[in-house]
Amino acid sequence: MDEVATNIIEILKKHMKEPRDDISLSTQLTDLKIESLDLAMIVFDIEDRFGIEIPYNANEDVEDFKTVGSVVDRVKSLMAGGPAAAAKA
Repeated sequence: MDEVATNIIEILKKHMKEPRDDISLSTQLTDLKIESLDLAMIVFDIEDRFGIEIPYNANEDVEDFKTVGSVVDRVKSLMAGGPAAAAKA
């Protein structure tokens, strides 16, 4: 696992009511029992840690936040400023 993934997992664990050690890129966020307020705090922490802004609309961006891996991919895309980042902004 790379540094981005490791940092995101650390952020997730910080906000979980019951932190787990078995989080991988394929772990579904719904399996982590993260409440909506905690998800907002997680997004803020990710933005601060990586110096990015995550445009998020719960009705449109659900697929981007389905698994830990999808969050990692979205963050990497935003960091690179690639086409996926521009399309979502």
